[in-house]
Amino acid sequence: MAPNDFIFPVIAEETGFVGGASVLGLFAVLLWRILRAAALAADRVGQLLCVGVAMLVFCHMSVNVAMTIGLLPITGIPLPLISYGGTFMVGTLGALGLVQSVYVRGDWR
Repeated sequence: MAPNDFIFPVIAEETGFVGGASVLGLFAVLLWRILRAAALAADRVGQLLCVGVAMLVFCHMSVNVAMTIGLLPITGIPLPLISYGGTFMVGTLGALGLVQSVYVRGDWR
Protein backbone atom coordinates (compact mmCIF):
# COMPACT_ATOMS: atom_id res chain seq x y z
CA MET A 1 0.00 0.00 0.00
CA ALA A 2 1.46 3.33 -1.07
CA PRO A 3 1.43 6.11 1.54
CA ASN A 4 -1.27 8.55 0.46
CA ASP A 5 -4.37 10.33 1.71
CA PHE A 6 -6.50 7.17 1.83
CA ILE A 7 -5.17 5.85 5.13
CA PHE A 8 -8.47 5.83 7.05
CA PRO A 9 -10.05 3.00 4.99
CA VAL A 10 -6.85 0.97 5.40
CA ILE A 11 -6.97 1.41 9.18
CA ALA A 12 -10.67 0.53 9.23
CA GLU A 13 -10.12 -2.50 7.00
CA GLU A 14 -7.21 -3.85 9.01
CA THR A 15 -8.60 -3.20 12.50
CA GLY A 16 -12.35 -3.22 11.84
CA PHE A 17 -14.99 -1.02 13.37
CA VAL A 18 -13.09 -0.71 16.64
CA GLY A 19 -10.01 0.68 14.90
CA GLY A 20 -11.95 3.17 12.79
CA ALA A 21 -13.99 4.29 15.80
CA SER A 22 -10.79 4.59 17.85
CA VAL A 23 -9.22 6.92 15.28
CA LEU A 24 -12.32 9.09 15.25
CA GLY A 25 -12.47 8.98 19.06
CA LEU A 26 -8.88 10.12 19.34
CA PHE A 27 -9.63 13.03 17.01
CA ALA A 28 -12.62 13.89 19.22
CA VAL A 29 -10.36 13.92 22.29
CA LEU A 30 -7.82 16.10 20.46
CA LEU A 31 -10.53 18.56 19.43
CA TRP A 32 -11.97 18.63 22.95
CA ARG A 33 -8.53 19.40 24.42
CA ILE A 34 -7.91 22.18 21.88
CA LEU A 35 -11.27 23.76 22.68
CA ARG A 36 -10.53 23.40 26.40
CA ALA A 37 -7.29 25.30 25.84
CA ALA A 38 -9.36 27.98 24.08
CA ALA A 39 -11.68 28.24 27.07
CA LEU A 40 -8.74 28.61 29.45
CA ALA A 41 -6.83 31.11 27.29
CA ALA A 42 -5.68 34.29 28.96
CA ASP A 43 -6.72 36.60 26.11
CA ARG A 44 -8.97 36.81 23.07
CA VAL A 45 -6.14 36.19 20.61
CA GLY A 46 -5.33 32.88 22.27
CA GLN A 47 -8.98 31.87 22.15
CA LEU A 48 -9.28 32.68 18.47
CA LEU A 49 -6.02 30.89 17.68
CA CYS A 50 -7.18 27.71 19.42
CA VAL A 51 -10.61 27.79 17.79
CA GLY A 52 -8.96 28.30 14.41
CA VAL A 53 -6.66 25.31 14.92
CA ALA A 54 -9.63 23.22 16.09
CA MET A 55 -11.55 24.16 12.94
CA LEU A 56 -8.53 23.32 10.78
CA VAL A 57 -8.20 19.87 12.33
CA PHE A 58 -11.96 19.23 12.31
CA CYS A 59 -12.46 20.30 8.69
CA HIS A 60 -9.50 18.30 7.40
CA MET A 61 -10.53 15.24 9.41
CA SER A 62 -14.19 15.33 8.43
CA VAL A 63 -13.53 16.03 4.73
CA ASN A 64 -10.87 13.31 4.55
CA VAL A 65 -13.06 10.68 6.21
CA ALA A 66 -16.11 11.67 4.12
CA MET A 67 -13.95 11.60 0.99
CA THR A 68 -12.55 8.15 1.69
CA ILE A 69 -15.93 6.57 2.47
CA GLY A 70 -17.49 8.06 -0.67
CA LEU A 71 -19.65 10.88 0.71
CA LEU A 72 -17.59 13.69 -0.88
CA PRO A 73 -15.57 13.88 -4.08
CA ILE A 74 -11.84 13.14 -3.95
CA THR A 75 -9.95 16.35 -3.15
CA GLY A 76 -6.59 15.20 -1.79
CA ILE A 77 -6.96 16.61 1.73
CA PRO A 78 -4.73 14.66 4.13
CA LEU A 79 -5.87 13.22 7.45
CA PRO A 80 -4.14 15.31 10.15
CA LEU A 81 -1.32 13.56 12.03
CA ILE A 82 -1.89 10.26 10.19
CA SER A 83 -1.58 10.77 6.41
CA TYR A 84 1.82 10.90 4.79
CA GLY A 85 2.73 14.48 4.00
CA GLY A 86 5.75 16.51 4.97
CA THR A 87 4.60 20.13 4.82
CA PHE A 88 1.09 19.48 6.11
CA MET A 89 2.48 17.47 9.02
CA VAL A 90 4.91 20.28 9.89
CA GLY A 91 2.11 22.85 9.67
CA THR A 92 -0.22 20.77 11.85
CA LEU A 93 2.45 20.16 14.47
CA GLY A 94 3.32 23.87 14.46
CA ALA A 95 -0.34 24.78 14.97
CA LEU A 96 -0.64 22.28 17.83
CA GLY A 97 2.52 23.79 19.33
CA LEU A 98 0.85 27.20 19.30
CA VAL A 99 -2.17 25.70 21.06
CA GLN A 100 0.16 24.21 23.67
CA SER A 101 1.74 27.63 24.16
CA VAL A 102 -1.69 29.20 24.70
CA TYR A 103 -2.57 26.49 27.22
CA VAL A 104 0.66 26.90 29.18
CA ARG A 105 0.14 30.65 29.46
CA GLY A 106 -3.59 30.35 30.22
CA ASP A 107 -5.70 31.22 33.27
CA TRP A 108 -5.99 27.67 34.60
CA ARG A 109 -3.94 28.25 37.73
